[in-house]
Amino acid sequence: MEILSQLLPFIFLIAIMYFVIIRPQQKEAKTKKEMIAALKKGDKVITNGGFIVVIHKVEENFLSVKINDDTITKITRDAIAKKYEDEA
Repeated sequence: MEILSQLLPFIFLIAIMYFVIIRPQQKEAKTKKEMIAALKKGDKVITNGGFIVVIHKVEENFLSVKINDDTITKITRDAIAKKYEDEA
């Protein structure tokens, strides 16, 4: 019984850490993964480098993106930070 009373605070702290730190990070990672999987041609996205680009072509591991009217380049799916929503 004494061992249980000594371990109870540690178990409680681990449970708090799970619900405050680990679970929200997993939820955010899942949301980002779903967003990246749902990208299609014409979507505007922000890269990790801060560029706002338009998706030109969706490939299996890469995205062809249009930086301006003349420049099309390939980036990995991991380079996408978030989807860009116009503020109109």
